[in-house]
Amino acid sequence: MTQATQAEQVLLPLTTPEEVQTFLAEYPLAAVFKAGTCHKTMQGFGVLETFLQRHELPVGFIRVVDWRPASNFVAEMTGIQHHSPQLIIFQEGQPRFEVNNWDITPEALAPVFEALVPARAGGNVETEGNIQPYLDLMDAYLGGQLNDFEFQDRWVPLFRDDASLRSQHEFELLSRLFGDPDAYHGGLHQLGAPASRGDLRPRVEQLRTELLALRGQSA
Repeated sequence: MTQATQAEQVLLPLTTPEEVQTFLAEYPLAAVFKAGTCHKTMQGFGVLETFLQRHELPVGFIRVVDWRPASNFVAEMTGIQHHSPQLIIFQEGQPRFEVNNWDITPEALAPVFEALVPARAGGNVETEGNIQPYLDLMDAYLGGQLNDFEFQDRWVPLFRDDASLRSQHEFELLSRLFGDPDAYHGGLHQLGAPASRGDLRPRVEQLRTELLALRGQSA
């Protein structure tokens, strides 16, 4: 494991208990982020990412479904009940702060980061979220292959099940069309209101342009 320069954000996968131990031994002040399998992970990491732009904190992330032994090891060594998403900040290998699920908010993180985590000189967080499935869906809609309701019916579960690590800005862009996907768990009858406003197409066109610009691509 290589020590990053001050301008780089350390963001490392922790796939085994041994990697967790090595990570916490190398970085006296560090965080472990447990990633789940839905948009709660995307939103939680998006909140964390805004603080990583301003504070120097190495982060090890665990994809709970894929790397369960690492996740179980963190729970056993800390005595902290597992949640996903979950953020635990460690100091000298000991947990100092823990927050879970929808409680990963700017209000929860701000005082802890101000008290524990030094300010950083600069640099960006490299996130790995793939936007191609969203682009493909938008292209199918804009190309006339999907009507408003079909597009919405596919977009909502795609976003709801997306557990990618994304920036806060990217999360806000993807949630712009239909808001909180948990609001649609009640069934297709709830999908009428957003699409019936008649402005979905220009909103999709604008979102597509912004997503491409964010990733440095052209339309």
